[in-house]
Amino acid sequence: MATEAITRLRTNLAEYPVTKAIRDGRVLSDLVELDICGPDQAHNGFKAMLRENAYDCGELAIVTLLQAKIYGKPWVALPIPISGRFQHHCAGFNREFGHLDPKDIEGKRVGVRSYAQTTGLWIRGILSHEYGVDLDKVTWCTVNDGHLLEYSDPPNCERLPKGSDIGQMMLDGELAATLQGVDLPKDPRVEYLVPDPFEAAKLWFARTGAVCINHLFVVHEELSRTRPDVVAEIYRMLLESRAAVEGDLPASFPPVGLEANRKNIQLAIDFAYEQKFIPRRLEVDELFDETTASLGA
Repeated sequence: MATEAITRLRTNLAEYPVTKAIRDGRVLSDLVELDICGPDQAHNGFKAMLRENAYDCGELAIVTLLQAKIYGKPWVALPIPISGRFQHHCAGFNREFGHLDPKDIEGKRVGVRSYAQTTGLWIRGILSHEYGVDLDKVTWCTVNDGHLLEYSDPPNCERLPKGSDIGQMMLDGELAATLQGVDLPKDPRVEYLVPDPFEAAKLWFARTGAVCINHLFVVHEELSRTRPDVVAEIYRMLLESRAAVEGDLPASFPPVGLEANRKNIQLAIDFAYEQKFIPRRLEVDELFDETTASLGA
């Protein structure tokens, strides 16, 4: 980390509506420069972030953040989600091989890019709690491993050959269903596993008030400890960038602030523990420190 008047930070941050104003230079600072040097798809930089300290700050999937905290990695969250959405529509099957209700995937093989993928966390939690699916009775077929070396998938996971296309495997009947979100094949044979998922998501939100966080912004704990002024300035920049599109954000987008997101983070922790991502239930406050927990309060 630089020691000049302007602190330059290696940053892994993709372009979304809420980050566009930072990335295109509309939001600047006299105190900090975010050197956005990560890959176009930020998740491709998570391994380097955690295993090699390749970045000083950036976005991180909430599952990866929970695991990072469990395994003692030096990252602390800011209470500002970078991405999030309802996830009820993120599972599909090929209707040509017969109709599937959610519980019908028990005893079958279901594809997901990585077992520890955040989309998988949310849709599996929904399938379990809303539709009674026993997740342990499903064989989860994965292409990639997790982001942390210390983590291993649970025993009911099967690693597919390198380069496998789970969407095509679902279309071909090799997999009963896939958890893919926006990556579900654009094919008329594909049907959502959750019936009427967009309406189901609205009803879930009305009942629970919860939304699904995908990524939070994080900083290295050394930066938070030694330069709280810089961390506060990053938060200001993120808020200003988000404000540029605030009126266009859907109800499914997570709010700003620790207390506003406490329920959402707690739900992610509960699902992560149930799905064996983490060996114990973390406390929400463990993800933050004195500097970051107070941001926006």
